[in-house]
Amino acid sequence: MTSLQSRHIDNVYSIATGTALADPAASLVHKSWARCVREHGLDPTKPSPARILPAQEVRAHQQQLEHFLRAARAGMEDIYRRVADLGYMVLLTDAEGITVDYIGNPAWDDQLRRAGLYLGADWNEAHAGTCGVGTCLVERQPMTCHQTEHFDATHIALTCTTAPLFDHSGRLTAILDVSALRSPEARESQHLVRHLVSIYARMIEDADFLRSFRGHWILRLGTAYGLVDVAGELMLAFDEGGTVVGANSGARQALAENPLGREVSQLLHMPMDAVWRLGNGGASAMPFAHTVLLPGGGEYHASLLAPRVRRAAAPAPDTARPSDRLPPLARIAGDDPAMQQLLAQARRLVDRGIHVLVEGETGSGKEVLARAMHGASRRAAMPFVAVNCAAIPDSLIESELFGYTPGSFTGGRAKGMKGLIAQADRGTLFLDEIGDMPMALQTRLLRVLSEGEVLPLGAESPQRVDIAVVAATHRDLSALVAAGRFREDLYYRLCGAVLKLPPLRARGDRRYLIEAMFNEEAAAMGGAARLSEAAMLRLMAHDWPGNLRELRNVLRLALALCTGASITPEELRLAPHRPSLDPRDAAPTPSPADDGDSAADATRLLDALQRHRWHVARAAQALGISRATAYRHMKRFGIVAPQRG
Repeated sequence: MTSLQSRHIDNVYSIATGTALADPAASLVHKSWARCVREHGLDPTKPSPARILPAQEVRAHQQQLEHFLRAARAGMEDIYRRVADLGYMVLLTDAEGITVDYIGNPAWDDQLRRAGLYLGADWNEAHAGTCGVGTCLVERQPMTCHQTEHFDATHIALTCTTAPLFDHSGRLTAILDVSALRSPEARESQHLVRHLVSIYARMIEDADFLRSFRGHWILRLGTAYGLVDVAGELMLAFDEGGTVVGANSGARQALAENPLGREVSQLLHMPMDAVWRLGNGGASAMPFAHTVLLPGGGEYHASLLAPRVRRAAAPAPDTARPSDRLPPLARIAGDDPAMQQLLAQARRLVDRGIHVLVEGETGSGKEVLARAMHGASRRAAMPFVAVNCAAIPDSLIESELFGYTPGSFTGGRAKGMKGLIAQADRGTLFLDEIGDMPMALQTRLLRVLSEGEVLPLGAESPQRVDIAVVAATHRDLSALVAAGRFREDLYYRLCGAVLKLPPLRARGDRRYLIEAMFNEEAAAMGGAARLSEAAMLRLMAHDWPGNLRELRNVLRLALALCTGASITPEELRLAPHRPSLDPRDAAPTPSPADDGDSAADATRLLDALQRHRWHVARAAQALGISRATAYRHMKRFGIVAPQRG
């Protein structure tokens, strides 16, 4: 140990233990020294070499930032070209301090690896002590950790300048670091590097923001009139209805309140038609259309960027309105009071971090509601992944949900597979028929919800995931919990809020739903047929045991068979009303798994199959379960159709 290292250790120890006054100019560093000793239990007298993670763990960390690395790499390459001749290298870490990408002079590879300026290096403050990355993760602001400001004496030759990178929701995503093995002793020598790192961090953030919201309108606000078209300091992304779905760091800092979910016209205190005129740009635009005064003060020049790609259209909702300008949640219902109350609750739940459970009969539009909530959220540009827990075979559901690494099992893909949960990262995971999920997988799902991480089959370390979860069921989960068929802790995790969808027969906006769905199907078929009033009245009077799904099928068939200018009642192929003599068909019957008596379960299923002449789909519908669940219980009870026996 050199004399410089020895003096450094004494200085760190005296300040960290409070026996010396901290220098106000280095307060961030000294606070970190105290944390290292008092919270992390690090000993400055025991320097340790850089910690480098195995390649497999590094790949897992890289996969979690897969969406972000392309923009970050472009920024890293550009800044490296500007600082390479001065002896600097560039690295990027994730939010845990693990280096997921780096660029340096290949001739210095060995030195960089020993110093920890290398792929896979762990710069978390809890392990590495005070350093550019680790302390920036805590303080969440640009900073320089210069030479003897490092906690560990092993690192006192380094100078590291860092800046945090946030995603469009304000979540800390990564750290950009520019470091040098050797540099001038004066700390002031790093001021220009610090400004450069801060600028490039914002550039990378904004590039990722523009990529994430390339299907939305983006309002750019800047103080320099001539530059606002190419570089906006503040950026807001909003949908066709004018609702803000994303904001960059500049916008979140400039606006006194959280802009997400607000109307852009309210935030700017200007009518929406004036906001749309910002997109006409150029010298011919009226002056007021290019100047915006924010409520918190400050005058900005504005530029509106139109969507660069057409957003992937979600499957047409069963309750869609013709107008595309309506917000997603406004499109799925008419003036039915119960539905309007439910949608008001859904709007308040969006982006609140609360898991939602949607209850309702089969075909009542549970997935439609989940998609509308996703479309109304700040996650709208990210994936919506729907999983039918009853349709995936028991033998595959674990690998489908959680994914697997290469070589995990015979017959798997050579390169492994990313699970459905990981595919929903930063988006929404919709778990349909959650009541049919096997008990063993309920335990693993609970960990995903509680820890925010998923462990693929064969992997040694979990992956972080950021998902909004909407679960749906037509069954009584509380009854399943009481019967020991559904985990109680998972139930309470899922039902942070419960939304109960009414069946179609109970809704007061049936005419609106029929008209909207008919217009949608007619447009898809390219026909000009209309729905006669007599046909409408017959549709209004039907009890719709299959709910919206049945309605769509009836309208689609009627349009296909129609030969005249309008559809008549005779052209409607409606299922007969359920006979009132059989109470099991008058209302959804509990599924076999809802009753603790296995003999009664088997009898109920066998009776339904016999009544429906062994048509499994119809029997399943009568019991209120999915066809896959019916087959599963047939196997469980040893029930075999006569023609196969």
